[in-house]
Amino acid sequence: MHTPIKVITVEREYGSRGGEFAHDLAQRLGWKLLDSELVAGAARIAGVDPKVAAKFDERLDPWYYRYGKVFWHDSGMSVSDVADEQIFDSARMLALIKQEILDAAQAGNCVLVGRGAACALAGCPGCFHIFVYATASAKRNWFARAFPQQAQNADQELAAFDRRRAAVIRKFYQQEWCSRCLYHMLLNSCMGFEAMIAAVQGASGLSPCPEVNATL
Repeated sequence: MHTPIKVITVEREYGSRGGEFAHDLAQRLGWKLLDSELVAGAARIAGVDPKVAAKFDERLDPWYYRYGKVFWHDSGMSVSDVADEQIFDSARMLALIKQEILDAAQAGNCVLVGRGAACALAGCPGCFHIFVYATASAKRNWFARAFPQQAQNADQELAAFDRRRAAVIRKFYQQEWCSRCLYHMLLNSCMGFEAMIAAVQGASGLSPCPEVNATL
């Protein structure tokens, strides 16, 4: 007998509207959505301003910072003798977010968006992993609507964002962010959220929240 699904992770290409889909999916299931909440939670645990934490969201520290950090460790030097757990950088935030992901999965009934959740929970029973993508034209149109003043740079910006996400996963989890073997289902968001949610419910064996059904 298969373990009932209690956690869904949603990884997404930039511009695919995967985050919006995750919101609608969580609402349909009556589950908790954890997206930017993961970053805010990491900031709260670390005792830093959420705006500071947001600057590290799904991106690595600059190469010169990483080089300097390795040098300090190897040489026995440190800046004001600050312990690693007291330094807030992308590595620290990713570690905190991973623990939040594991805690949320333990509690169950949640939809986790990005931040390596599929990698953190790989092989865990009761977890269903989704990757959302879209056609180049759909992503380009989304970008033009969201950032009209940068519309002419849509392709470059979209690709750069996804490269940053992929680099984070490669560095922290030693996995390829868009590797099909990480996910149970790949969904093209051009099919529409209703069709996507129906596909996920059918594949995962989940039903809508009764309260949501009553309002439809």
